[in-house]
Amino acid sequence: MNQQQASTTQTPSHGMTGTERRATFALAGIYSLRMLGLFLVFPLFTLYQDRIAGATPVLIGLALGVYGLSQGILQIPFGMLSDRIGRKPVIIGGLAIFVLGSIVAATSTDIYGLIAGRALQGCGAIAAAIMALTADLTREEQRTKAMALIGMSIGASFMLALVLSPILDSWLGLSGIFWLTAILATCGMLVMVWVVPTPVLSKQHGDAEPIPAQFRRVLANTQLMRLNGGIHLLHMIITATFLALPRVLQDTYGMASETHWWVYLLVLAVSILLMVPFIIIAERKQRMKSVFLGAIATMALAQAGMWFWRDSFWLFVSLLTLFFAAFNLLEASLPSLVSKTAPPEAKGTAMGFYSSSQFLGAFVGGSLGGLILSDFGYYGLFQAASLMAVLWLLFAVSMKPPRNLTSRLLNVGNLSPQEAMRIASELLKIQGVAEAVVIAEEGVAYLRINRKQLDEKALLAYYAVDSDSV
Repeated sequence: MNQQQASTTQTPSHGMTGTERRATFALAGIYSLRMLGLFLVFPLFTLYQDRIAGATPVLIGLALGVYGLSQGILQIPFGMLSDRIGRKPVIIGGLAIFVLGSIVAATSTDIYGLIAGRALQGCGAIAAAIMALTADLTREEQRTKAMALIGMSIGASFMLALVLSPILDSWLGLSGIFWLTAILATCGMLVMVWVVPTPVLSKQHGDAEPIPAQFRRVLANTQLMRLNGGIHLLHMIITATFLALPRVLQDTYGMASETHWWVYLLVLAVSILLMVPFIIIAERKQRMKSVFLGAIATMALAQAGMWFWRDSFWLFVSLLTLFFAAFNLLEASLPSLVSKTAPPEAKGTAMGFYSSSQFLGAFVGGSLGGLILSDFGYYGLFQAASLMAVLWLLFAVSMKPPRNLTSRLLNVGNLSPQEAMRIASELLKIQGVAEAVVIAEEGVAYLRINRKQLDEKALLAYYAVDSDSV
């Protein structure tokens, strides 16, 4: 397609269509309900150590984090399977496995049954398939927005789980919470069947799902591996922290478990208020690296403080608030850094390995945290978490500051390989376009742009309407 022909085509709309909105919110709901089910037990497991047959600190830690092992290993293969047999069958199957794991955990009479149930929950690894289905059901210019909404829903489910968990525990108990997660996942299956649209066409999307041809290139990128190591350590730290935190609130400060919710609510609310100005500074003032390193250092100091200053309840809560402000900032920043660092056409592959590193971090954090808890107690675990953050800071110092560029997808229509190469060359000549890769098989141009400098009119001259894209 040449520029003269393209200039007469329809330009992309600025908002989502009704189908795109329905698909995005339904898929965000499905994934967040599943993650809510995984997170609800975080503030509870360590409190049940004396009530679960055969439980030890090591086995409690394994039960808390083992879902991350199965999820981390299986999510990329499940995403690839969805290319072969379809997105919906993989997602429904994954939710069914999650339901089975929840039932196994709910009916277990000892710690080993809980470990098996949690491992099964993680086997329902649907993250990559959900992202691929989202890409199938949204146009290129709306896809980033849809992915961001799904990402925000996962963060919201974690915060909601911390607040709801102590309350639900007082009403339902641990077994009842697992039954509730089974019901929520079953509702997700019904939403998938009745609410989520079936795409007209499913195809690979380099920005949304792992593609085997990109594996070696992504794994050889040292900057991406540095970020993967960061998210691994971040989730090691947060999982290990929840092996100690609920017991400290109960044993050191005399708080009944059903009252823990207000501490979590207060801490999360204030930490979000503290985080927002630094997000603005990082993005608008282009100080991402400084803010990022500062957050890691803050997390290390907060964990050390929770170990050292343990006599004052309100000082402990203040340090916990600083820890969560740093955690939330890092959790929000890391995906953005991966997106800015990965080759634009391999972002889906980069995010796949990033997510696997995140889940495997939860597994290592639970397992290693249980060992530390067994030998050194709650405050020794805070000290170890502080040392993990210091280790992260040491290898993050040499990271390259991200360029002030934004990913952008452009539907360029059906092209031959030769036309794709020509279009990519022409796109690179447009003011504000720093990188351009056109994949002929997808009919998509993957771009890195400087928004302030971009010649939007020249870029949209290459936009093509594809009736099968939604």
